[in-house]
Amino acid sequence: MGGWDRAGGRRLRAFFGCLHYAALRPGEALGPRRSDCTLPEKGRGRTELAEPRPTAGKAWTDSGEAHDRQGLKQRAEGEGRLVPIPPPPVRMLREHLEGFGTAEDGRLLTSERGNVIAASSYSRRVWKRARELTLRPEQVSSVLAARPYDLRHAGVSQRLNSGVPAPEVAARAGHSVDVLLKIYAKCIDGQEAEMNERIMKGLGEEEPEGSATP
Repeated sequence: MGGWDRAGGRRLRAFFGCLHYAALRPGEALGPRRSDCTLPEKGRGRTELAEPRPTAGKAWTDSGEAHDRQGLKQRAEGEGRLVPIPPPPVRMLREHLEGFGTAEDGRLLTSERGNVIAASSYSRRVWKRARELTLRPEQVSSVLAARPYDLRHAGVSQRLNSGVPAPEVAARAGHSVDVLLKIYAKCIDGQEAEMNERIMKGLGEEEPEGSATP
């Protein structure tokens, strides 16, 4: 993990937290500056996503940088996306700021040298080691949480399983509703009984005992 003093793993704690709790894409989590974020001492915060920094390789970017500068998916050029941040990643980001500060351009999450964090650092080194430390041997060799991106999948799935309406989940995750329903259809399957109960309550009716789910 780079050792506690070098802080390679600690620098990525907030990054991984944003992928899971805020359901951000890795490139989206690397873009926000301090001025883009509202991080209260308690409760929920928010961030305005405008310029994600996905890894593309120097040969494939106009700037010659390893991380491309481009607009958000499902958004017109220059259009941002306001994302609410639950309390856990707010706390993580505040702790990150206290321990590491920001880059010269104000970005929150950077490498030890102030650069955009390379995918090889957070995926092939830190995430690989984290899986080895936390999972059982048979799980390490499986596809369970194989990539940091799976944290985002878990975050979106949790929202759907919690009953958050699909349009709201899609808006927060930066998906279209159609794409969301295709990718996460299994999260919605099996909720007919709960949805029927909500509809009945909305109509002022009670669900008869033993009634069949249509």
